[in-house]
Amino acid sequence: MIDVLTQATTEVENNPVLNITIFAAFVAVTLFIVLRASRNNKTASDYYAGGRSFSGPQNGFAISGDYLSAASFLGICGAIAVNGYDGFLYSIGFLVAWLVALLLVAELMRNTGKFTMADVLSFRLRQRPVRMAAAISTLAVCFFYLLAQMAGAGGLVSLLMGIDGKVGQSLVIAVVGALMILYVLVGGMKGTTWVQIVKAILLIAGAGAMTIWVLALNGFNLSTLLANAVDNAAEGVGEGILNPGLQYGANPLDFISLALALVLGTAGLPHVLMRFYTVPTAKEARRSVVWAIWLIGAFYLFTLVLGYGAAALVGADAIKNAPGGVNSAAPLLALQLGGPLLMGFISAVAFATILAVVAGLAITAAASFAHDIYASVIKKGKVEDPDAEVKIARRTVVVIGAVAILGGIGVQGQNIAFLVALAFAVAASANLPTIIYSLFWRRFTTRGAVWSIYGGLGSAILLIAFSPVVSGSETAMIPGADFAIFPLSNPGIISIPLGFILGWLGSITDRTVESPELAAEMDVRAHTGFGAEAAVEH
Repeated sequence: MIDVLTQATTEVENNPVLNITIFAAFVAVTLFIVLRASRNNKTASDYYAGGRSFSGPQNGFAISGDYLSAASFLGICGAIAVNGYDGFLYSIGFLVAWLVALLLVAELMRNTGKFTMADVLSFRLRQRPVRMAAAISTLAVCFFYLLAQMAGAGGLVSLLMGIDGKVGQSLVIAVVGALMILYVLVGGMKGTTWVQIVKAILLIAGAGAMTIWVLALNGFNLSTLLANAVDNAAEGVGEGILNPGLQYGANPLDFISLALALVLGTAGLPHVLMRFYTVPTAKEARRSVVWAIWLIGAFYLFTLVLGYGAAALVGADAIKNAPGGVNSAAPLLALQLGGPLLMGFISAVAFATILAVVAGLAITAAASFAHDIYASVIKKGKVEDPDAEVKIARRTVVVIGAVAILGGIGVQGQNIAFLVALAFAVAASANLPTIIYSLFWRRFTTRGAVWSIYGGLGSAILLIAFSPVVSGSETAMIPGADFAIFPLSNPGIISIPLGFILGWLGSITDRTVESPELAAEMDVRAHTGFGAEAAVEH
């Protein structure tokens, strides 16, 4: 049975017309959901935080929908299929990171903030410099994450439509960007949240069904599956696909740097933090994270079977040579298992995944610019008409969409799990130190916050620019160039400690005394919820 299924992928016919039909159906359904949700978008709270009307379980599904991005499904499956054990490290890192988010930030952020991460960071510090720094950091993280989603969209749809040329893939990326703009302009956070809930259910159910199918073909014996993956591994790899070191063996420091970024990055991702504001109470924020952990944990266990299943049934060489590269592993596995119909369904789910995540990122970036830069910095907190702020947010979405399209065209062919890891490194370097200090250290000052954010952000981006990711390697973003002077692919091992050190150093050298009353108020609100936005008894 296995021998029959391991034929070359091209022998199983792909059906572009069927794929387009399924895609169109998914887009139509999600647009209907967005339009229905948009009818209740009357205030800034409705647009930014969905009116704080979602329960813990609903928000848990939405968080998993936001978090299980194209990297989680397409990138990790491909990384496991090609690099085996080392690829699964992404799954472990992404999952363990939720413990940091649950234990350190979820409840406290919900109690202290209103719409954005900057609400928390600037609560007891000087508003304008801290909000500006936090907004810039938020936009940078969202940009890196958007690049990954756009690259995934281009590779996925090019595989389904049989598009090999970069011009065709670029058109696909432009369509994804246009749909993202439409979703956010019309639906706001409420529409985006419902799309994420539906998408999470479909993605987890689809991955679960494929996992059972792969195990059934191998007699529900994981050892048999792994043996078949070894037999069909790339030339010269063999059992190396089961052992650590295939991808990171040459440079263990690179793995440590990646692990730090993955584990610490989630608690600093602005679009994930913003989800905590869509629930009415801190208790529901905690419940939503617990739900998210179970859902995300189950999904990442599925990726282990799907990745090795793709290696066994499709083959590493066929995956690497496909139009979408390593990101094609999951769709190609679906093609081998259930033919064009299953491939069309799984790919449409992946496409819905990309749309939901880019919509979440876009609304986060737009809220940060409109709420933090426009309302708090430019207008100095004196925006008389709340509708004006929402209008600015909507215009920002259009700009963000255009930038994301151009960036996505520039990073075609890159492994999206890897691109997301860079976003995690920036989030862990620039955002997490400031969040931790703001919530837990009363002596933290405005200078410490500004130094920490700009220092962590600047060092992470600088190290990425001079790393093998951008130049000097076969898979670099700029082929043929070589100005890589930083030896690691992920900057986390340097930039994360630097962010913490700069936050501490800036605070102890700052002679300005921040308001002890505001520090005490923040402490009480963070730990009790008293005075929090839309707080109710719990």
